[in-house]
Order: sequence, then C-alpha cells, then structure tokens
Amino acid sequence: MSTPAPAPVRSRWLALAVLCAGMLMIILDGSIVTVALPSIQRDLGFTPSGLTWIVNAYLIAFGGLLLLAGRLGDLIGRKRMFLAGLAVFTLASLLCGLAVGPATLIGARFLQGVGGAMASSVSLGMIVALFTDPRERARAIGAFSFVGASGAAIGQVLGGVLTEAANWHWIFFINIPIGLVAVLLATRQLAPERGLGLAAGADAVSAALVTAGVMLGVYTIVGTEEHGWGSAHTLGLGAVTVVLLAAFVARQARSANPLLPLRVLRSRNVWGANLIQAMTIGAMFGFQILVAMYLQKVLGYGAADTGLAMLPAAVAIGTVSLAFSARLIARFGPRAVLLTGLGLLLVGLALLTRTPVHGDYVTNVLPVMVLIGGGGLVLPSLAGLAMSGATPSDSGVASGLFNTTQQVGAALGLAVLSTLAASRSAGLVEGGADTASALTGGYHLAFGVAAGLLAAAMLVAAFALRPKTASTAAGDEIPVAATV
Repeated sequence: MSTPAPAPVRSRWLALAVLCAGMLMIILDGSIVTVALPSIQRDLGFTPSGLTWIVNAYLIAFGGLLLLAGRLGDLIGRKRMFLAGLAVFTLASLLCGLAVGPATLIGARFLQGVGGAMASSVSLGMIVALFTDPRERARAIGAFSFVGASGAAIGQVLGGVLTEAANWHWIFFINIPIGLVAVLLATRQLAPERGLGLAAGADAVSAALVTAGVMLGVYTIVGTEEHGWGSAHTLGLGAVTVVLLAAFVARQARSANPLLPLRVLRSRNVWGANLIQAMTIGAMFGFQILVAMYLQKVLGYGAADTGLAMLPAAVAIGTVSLAFSARLIARFGPRAVLLTGLGLLLVGLALLTRTPVHGDYVTNVLPVMVLIGGGGLVLPSLAGLAMSGATPSDSGVASGLFNTTQQVGAALGLAVLSTLAASRSAGLVEGGADTASALTGGYHLAFGVAAGLLAAAMLVAAFALRPKTASTAAGDEIPVAATV
C-alpha cells in the first residue's frame, strides 16, 4: 500500500480526533439501544424473542464483515473505506429512526452493522500508519481505546436520557448530524492514500467463505438464547461454521494473495491478544447488559437512572486510559499493564456475585464501577499487541481481525451469560423463590462465569504473551520502521 509521508504533529492529532469521533458514534450505537428496548417493544409491537434481534442483527453484520472490510480497505484505500462506512452508517441511522415496524427496524440495524464494520475495520490500521513514534502511538491507541471502552457506558447514559426526554427514535436520529460532520471532517483531515489495488488480493472465494463463516457463527451463537446449546439447530449450524472457516484457513495457506495473511498470526502477541480480547469482551459485554437489567428489574431504576448509574465506569475508564495507560505501557510493557487491568476487572465481577437482592447502589454497585476502570489499561495494551505484526500492506486486515474478535466475543458473552442467568432464575422460581431473588441468583451465576473468563484471559496473558523487551515497550514486537 502507498503510505503518505508523515503528517505534521497537529494534523496527525486532528486526524486521530476525526477517527475517534467516527468510532464514538458507532460504539455508542452498540449500547445506546439497550436501555431503550422496553420502549421500542411497546411502540412497535416486538415479541420478547424478536426484540433481541434489534441487537443481534447489528452484531451479525458487524462481526461478519469486519475482516472482509479490513482487507478491502487495504486494497482500495483505508480512507475510502472509512468514509463509505460512515455514510452507510449515517443513512442506516435515519432509516432506524423512521422505522414503523419490527422488520424495518431489524433491516436498518443490519445495515448499520454493515456501515459500522466498514468504518471500524480500518481505523486502527490508520492510527498505526499515522503515528510512527512508539510513545506517540501508545498515546494515540490509548485515546482510541478510551473511545471504545467508555463509549458503551456513555451510550447507556445517552440512551436513557433521550428515551425519557424525547422518545426512542432520537437515539438513532442523533447520529445523523454527527455522521455528516464526521464525513466532512474526515474528507479534509485524513490524508489520501492509494490502496494495493483489487488485483493484489481480490479473492472472491476467500471473501465468501470468511464472511459466511463469521456471520453464520455469530448467528448461531445469538440463536442459542432461543434454541439452546445442545439443539440440532445449534449443533448443525455450528458444524457448518467450522467447515466454512476451516476451508477459509486452508485457502489462505495456499493463496499467493491471501485475504488474511497467516503470517500475521505467527506472533504469540498477536494471536494471544485476539484470544484475550474475545474472552474479555465476552465477559464485559455481558456485564454491561446484565448490570443494566439488575438495576432496572431488581432495584427498580428507570432508563435515565440506569444510564447515569453506569456513568462512573465510563469516567474511570476514561481517566485510566487517557492519563495513565500510555505511560504505564511505555515503562512496564503491555503484558504487565494488561495483567493489572484484567485483575481489576476480575475483582469487580467477583464482587457482583455477592450483590444482595435489596442492594444499595453506593455500597454494592459503585465500587464495581470504579474497578471497571481497569478496562482503560486492558484495551490499549491489547490494541498495541494485536497490531504489533502488521505491515503497511495488511494493517487493515489486522485491524479488522482485532475488531472481529471483539464482536464475536461480545456475541458469545451475551449469549452464554444471558442464557445462564435466565436458566438459573427460572430454576429458582420453580423452587419457590420470589422474582427479585430469582433474578439476582441468575445474575450472580452469570457474573461468576464472567469472572472465570477473565481469569482464563489472565492465564493466557501470563503464559502466551511475551514479556517486556526493548522493542515491546510501546506494544511493538518488531521494529517500528518495519510496521509503518
């Protein structure tokens, strides 16, 4: 790929601000809808099972297309892919806000996922190309990770406020002016670049295999809430998913221009970071949804109050990510910082397993929100590690892979934890427990499993990732000159 000459310092940081703004809009939308689901159900007549597809349709499109979109960004130019993604996402937001029935909204949410995948798949690769100095890159990735980590919590606050102050339509309409401004600024601030050209890697068969495989995999995971893990539906689709992805990997090993160069995965830091991210995001996405449900269904919070109750987590993540993560990574290395952040998250989720039925927010929930600030150490460390093996020709696909594991982890975590919580609650009700006690018992089990996922992530980080060396202090395991 033709990489533009290094931009002046001010231009680089303005470009980063544009990338963060575009990503914030997309990340917000992944969570802003959660607190508005009851209002949407009442207004549009969704069935309980159909309501989950407002989230699932987005996850399937987003997770399924990230890898393909990242590679296409390498081929046609990452700026073009980013701008096209913002445009599609903004148009889809308008369609979501205008939806008058379940089918229309689900279709528009799928289109939002397509646009989100297009824009987010290349963002991290663009940051790697913009910031060649290890310390600057660490700070830039810290800022970008802050957007990802805190955006979800901010989305819940904004979703609750907009739903109660206006109506649920505005959680989508608000994206329109933001999207238009982001497109205009991105056009001016992001440097033009030429991609490798479609002839350098336009493998239609590989694209079809990986897109179908990941989409079907995410669909299978989210479908377990309705069909169960041991059903013929789940096992059959799961087997087809494995076959598709295995065929994709086999084709990459033989292809002269692979869609996903397997050499990217030879690095322990790269595959380890992606595996850790899948487990961590699975635990934390489930936490985000289940805590919101606990606050509303057990403690009786409204939509706006629930969003505000989640705000301390966003503040803690932002403070840690922006003020401390880059300096700590530079001094101690990404693995040590990652382990510290995972430890804080683990303690927080462990505390939630002891939350009483009639708990007090300040005593039982607020300390957890502060500990969630550990996410501000986790995501910057993982992002640097996951991009450590990227070269100019495949930074887009490396970025797409990192975002793919994030979305697959979110889908898997939500499906597993919500299913476990629901099953446990149903069993407690059958045993004679009241509704609040049954729900709390279900959430306790889910939080315990989430804590187990974080413990497993810590083991991978401790034994698979490389410790700090002179070349990994800022998250790079190979010389910076070879990666940008």
